Amino acid sequence: MAVGTVVVASALLVPGAVASAGGDDRGGGHGHETTLQFDVEFSPFNLVDLAEPGLSAGDVIVFDDVLLQDGEQVGGMAGTCVLIDATPLANCTGVVTLDEQDTITFAFLNAPPPEKIFAITGGSGTYRTAQGDGLLVEFGDGTGALTLNVISR
Repeated sequence: MAVGTVVVASALLVPGAVASAGGDDRGGGHGHETTLQFDVEFSPFNLVDLAEPGLSAGDVIVFDDVLLQDGEQVGGMAGTCVLIDATPLANCTGVVTLDEQDTITFAFLNAPPPEKIFAITGGSGTYRTAQGDGLLVEFGDGTGALTLNVISR
């Protein structure tokens, strides 16, 4: 389903270096921006059907995706999407885990098309002061790409 791909895509992107740090300071001189890029393998579509049978408001989509760089697993992305309606519009939140200790949290409104723009809402470890945004692109074959533009203070 489009919702599964969209939700699973909650963190996916293009192959590249885990961190191609840049001196680009979009925060007005108060932060350091790092761009992280990943290939994504989406987990199978997993709907917790809580409301009316089939896709309906209140149902929850659960995802646990794999993040790759150069074909090697470097992290994961897990989270949930609560369906707002059957279109399928959903409010999604999740956590990207890197190095089994550093995390980046995010939120986005999940709806077609296959490109999702989301907000980085925090993190831990190396990313404890994280903010910024990201782009998740779903390729339609269970894979995608994730780009995170992380601003650290």
